[in-house]
Amino acid sequence: MKYKAPRGTFDILPEQVSVWQFIESSAREIFERYNYDEIRTPVFESTDLFARSIGSTTDIVTKEMYTFLDKKGRSLTLRPEETASVVRACLENNLIGSDKITKLYYIGPMFRYERPQAGRFRQFHQIGVEAFGSTDPLIDVEVILLGVDLFKRLGLKGLGVDINSVGCRDCRPAFLQELKKYFKSNIKSMCDDCKKRLEFNPLRILDCKNKICQKFIASAPAPLDSVCDRCRASFEGIIERLKTAGVNFQINNRLVRGLDYYTGMTFEVVSKKLGAQNAVCGGGRYDDLVGDLGGKATPSVGFAIGMERVIEVLKSSNVEIPKGELGVLILTMGEKAASKGFEILSALRNSGISADMDYFNRSIKAKMKAADKIGTRYSLIIGDEELKNQSATVRNMEKGSQEQVPFSGVLSYFRDRGICG
Repeated sequence: MKYKAPRGTFDILPEQVSVWQFIESSAREIFERYNYDEIRTPVFESTDLFARSIGSTTDIVTKEMYTFLDKKGRSLTLRPEETASVVRACLENNLIGSDKITKLYYIGPMFRYERPQAGRFRQFHQIGVEAFGSTDPLIDVEVILLGVDLFKRLGLKGLGVDINSVGCRDCRPAFLQELKKYFKSNIKSMCDDCKKRLEFNPLRILDCKNKICQKFIASAPAPLDSVCDRCRASFEGIIERLKTAGVNFQINNRLVRGLDYYTGMTFEVVSKKLGAQNAVCGGGRYDDLVGDLGGKATPSVGFAIGMERVIEVLKSSNVEIPKGELGVLILTMGEKAASKGFEILSALRNSGISADMDYFNRSIKAKMKAADKIGTRYSLIIGDEELKNQSATVRNMEKGSQEQVPFSGVLSYFRDRGICG
């Protein structure tokens, strides 16, 4: 019997890992520059946490969550997103206070049962940030710039920011009634999902990608036309500061997020390199979520990035990904040479130099061929002649040149040439 990775999942193979590490290390570099600290939460939580935060009528909760009962009959769910988990962790561990801004980021796998397609998997990976404690529009702009700066660090181009406001609990109900009134006369011609959304959450209709529904959505009322004075002032403050910061953005009246906890400003970083599902980063404000989950009302803003989508854009943009490279490969002939080679190998590694050894009993020609295939910068050769002279033959694999280096001087030789881990 042959086993395969479950549908909608995939292995990240050694030759693919470098791009993942590049994204993760770039994210950590940028986030920590902005004074965000990393948090790690469990991959499963109480089902109620996600149902309450994301919204019991959303597609994620009704169709996509991986939910199971444990041995005591408790309902648990593999996390479909991490904002709710981060808020839970903050409340449980008293990380949020009225006198401080709490800035956090996370990196890890999420799980949703949905049809696998370009950039979408059942186990997927997200990078995200959350900032708690401030209503200042500058913190919204900081979060947006954080995403933009990360993509710049990754070398991505052709990206823009879409921004909108979905209103708050005070002004949204009136807009939802307006939406219901507008779509009611056309709903018979729209998809089954939109028919359900009209009853439970008409705002979600604006996010429908069905081409037939798009015809009706194009003329639908805009949320910004119905927001209250407080939401409008906040949104206008964000817009003005985005202009000052030189961010390339556009107001997208159809932009809503797929999670019910969003209030006020929402945004996406979008790529022209993808199809209809073109967002590589999405987020916004969720000022009610901390209170909804048992804490004190706390203004909050954040975003999440889908790593699989970012990798797609990196590939289509021909961004060159820095790859790890083996510094030194030791090639030996005979038992005594192998013993000496292993001694040098250990010394190189202990000095922070990336090194390996060819452990096969084969000809030096075959060993050199393997060294070419591996892509090492230098090969260090030890045979009977080298043992006699107490020096190694060091070959620069790129230039094809070689020279003799005393055993006692091998470490300093590679250090002088900047070879490290």
